[in-house]
Amino acid sequence: MPYVRPDVRQFLEFLNALPGPRSHEVGPAEAREMMLRSRHVADAPTGELALIRDLACPGPEGDIPLRLYDARAQREPSPLLLFFHGGGFVLGDLDTHEPFCAEIARRLDMPVLAVGYRLAPEHPFPAGPEDCIAAARWAAGSPEALGRTVEGLINCGDSAGGNFAIVVTLALRDDPAAVPVLAQWPIYPAADPAKGGYPSFTDFGEGYLLTRDSMDWFDDCYRAEAKDWRFSPLVKSQTGMPPTLVVTASLDPIRDQGRAYAAACVEAGVDTIFIEAKGNIHGFVNLRKAIPSSEGDVGGCVEALKMLMKRAGAAT
Repeated sequence: MPYVRPDVRQFLEFLNALPGPRSHEVGPAEAREMMLRSRHVADAPTGELALIRDLACPGPEGDIPLRLYDARAQREPSPLLLFFHGGGFVLGDLDTHEPFCAEIARRLDMPVLAVGYRLAPEHPFPAGPEDCIAAARWAAGSPEALGRTVEGLINCGDSAGGNFAIVVTLALRDDPAAVPVLAQWPIYPAADPAKGGYPSFTDFGEGYLLTRDSMDWFDDCYRAEAKDWRFSPLVKSQTGMPPTLVVTASLDPIRDQGRAYAAACVEAGVDTIFIEAKGNIHGFVNLRKAIPSSEGDVGGCVEALKMLMKRAGAAT
């Protein structure tokens, strides 16, 4: 049997005993509301922050909602962390991931810009990655609306957002923006969703929060093209990518996609740190109240990112 932390086991027992339909059984609108409601039960509070401001930038099909977090009201030129939320390309928004974005802004002492990209099935592939790439190029130009001079980008996201973090980094590697991508931080990323056969998909596809049925529903909604690098970034070489921190959870059905991505980065000569949260599950960065040990995982990741950037000469 795999190792399961005591607080993770307690949370899973509670979750799996809940009555009623699962998110993939109720349709996108209700599933999104369920995810938002769960934030107030399972995640830590947003906490105090000097600045939380809603913004927008031009996108391919209209304005893209953004939210800026900063521990300082005023700031000298610095890197900017771009955050792309998870949710299977269908769920999630600026509100569901606000506590994590605020926590990262505090711990890194760095501005964080969250991107509210278009969601499937209303906006199937490639609407999401197109919005994320557009938002990154906009932010890299230090627009007046941002109120910050950006010296470089750090692309970060969880799950589907981890996929977007990699995709945005690849896009800006091949067609650079106004400032460089200094690092990327994909968190339990859907890095190779088109490839089947990963053992973790079978081993943890039921009973560990993220399920096979929900992932099949996400795929049906997203309607991606399997061989397109904007869906499966591992179809492209990772050579020339910036320093990379890959984070997985050992009880996650998409754990092995993250492992494969970290291995591809190492094989391509990318300065890479790989961290696996032993005994934890997919989604742990949004479960810091329900799974208190996740606080340590988040803190360890932040310290690893600081070390990675220091090695690259781009300290936070």
